[in-house]
Amino acid sequence: MDRLEAFKSIAAQASRGELTFPTNVDATLKLQRALNDPDCHAEVAARLVQAEPLLAARTVAIANSVAYNRSGNEITNVRNAVQRVGFRTLNALAAAVIVRQLDSKITQPALRAKAEQLWQHSAHVAALSQVIAKRVANLDPETALFAGIVHEVGGFYLLSRAEEYPGLLDGEPEEWVEHGETQIGRCVLQKLNVPAPVMQAIEGLWAGMRALPPETLGDTLLLANDLSPIPSPLHQRPGATSMQSAATIDFVIGEGTLNSILEESGEEVKSLTAALL
Repeated sequence: MDRLEAFKSIAAQASRGELTFPTNVDATLKLQRALNDPDCHAEVAARLVQAEPLLAARTVAIANSVAYNRSGNEITNVRNAVQRVGFRTLNALAAAVIVRQLDSKITQPALRAKAEQLWQHSAHVAALSQVIAKRVANLDPETALFAGIVHEVGGFYLLSRAEEYPGLLDGEPEEWVEHGETQIGRCVLQKLNVPAPVMQAIEGLWAGMRALPPETLGDTLLLANDLSPIPSPLHQRPGATSMQSAATIDFVIGEGTLNSILEESGEEVKSLTAALL
């Protein structure tokens, strides 16, 4: 089976709902559904978070990041961390755990390296999206954080299946973009019950539409994707570097520029990225 046929096969399976996830992803999905219940109380949420060690660690780390800890008062337990970050951020963190669990079954070193780079890229895009949404686009920063975390989930699913399809990752990045990313990504995002506004933003990222300064969540996500210091390995040719940087993308916002805002928020991005990783 050649590469394009493999993309079609995986996409066809996904469209029929035949998605193969690690068993711990199912547990995290149940946690996410509980967090979406309007009757779920903070105490219940804290117990659910404590049951997933990776999520518990990420929750405390995010609560102590610059973005959430303006007072400098460090939190050392999940219950207080849940109260500080809120349920919407918890949903984003649960999505981060799901993404990380998708690559847990990858054993080949080359694939693991790609999965790690893809996660590094996703964490930077998520952190940048949150800061750009808050400081530039005047959008909900928690939704932007969530969108950044899940925007490459189709790529993670592809990597988790790559050992079943020899040669799946050979060839040009354009083949993944044209024949795999949209079809597979859309099906996986639907399986994970990603909200419609986030789906629309990721569709905008795939289409490459962007206004500067960013006006929509899609614009914000695409700008963050361009500004990420670590590119997606699925969109990058071997040996290539990121095509965009804060030095080449700039525009005036009010009394400042994108570059000046990113410089001011550098610690915020750094702490958010570290907490997600």
